[in-house]
Amino acid sequence: MPIQASRTGPGRKKTPCPDRTGSPAPDPVSVLVHVATALTDAASPVLRGQAEAAGARLAFLQAGEPTLTHVLDLLHAEGTREVRLEPVSTDDLTFARSWVGRVAGHWHRQQIDPPVIRFGERAITGHEAPLTSPAWDTLPPYRHHLLLCRGPRCSARGADETYRAIVGALVEQQLTDADVLMAQTGCLFPCNHGPVAVVHPDGTWYGPVRPGDAARLVGEHLRAGRPVGDLRLGSRVTEGET
Repeated sequence: MPIQASRTGPGRKKTPCPDRTGSPAPDPVSVLVHVATALTDAASPVLRGQAEAAGARLAFLQAGEPTLTHVLDLLHAEGTREVRLEPVSTDDLTFARSWVGRVAGHWHRQQIDPPVIRFGERAITGHEAPLTSPAWDTLPPYRHHLLLCRGPRCSARGADETYRAIVGALVEQQLTDADVLMAQTGCLFPCNHGPVAVVHPDGTWYGPVRPGDAARLVGEHLRAGRPVGDLRLGSRVTEGET
């Protein structure tokens, strides 16, 4: 999938010499930071290569390291006076601007004499929307919790396409977070069967779950409450022994 980037202005005029670790040495005046926004970005070597080519630091909003707040801490400690944030992703950038601004604003509010943080045509002031909200204070009233593995093996076997197919099936069958709360996770361990999924509170394991299996998984198990026998992990051994 092509890399998406939010246009926030020109990058560096020149790339500094790398330090002993191979990373670009920081410019004490102004530093460009590519902010990877999607969960899938943590496993992408492409974004790291693009950041290096642009003379930028790479930070992650979720799943990957270093986090955006950690990179901002390091740059502040190095005496950087201006930071330019540019969202990038291997996936959809729809929510990127909102969350990059929220996280950067949260960090800004906690600092003494922070650097200027530029995000597009505006500067981060610390008056951005907070990380907390009354809407995020209570546990969601879901019936099923679906976990989809996004570890390296499952991702290599197409877990990203499975995720999109399941989300599409949930929307098509009009199931909301009150019915199914879906989360992508790190490695769930039975990697030979990837992409792996688990449905709770049943504790039913599935794999491999392909995009073509999404409609059945959603319709039969998550809507009707009947586990999909031929996709279940463990059931094949039990059936073979009976």
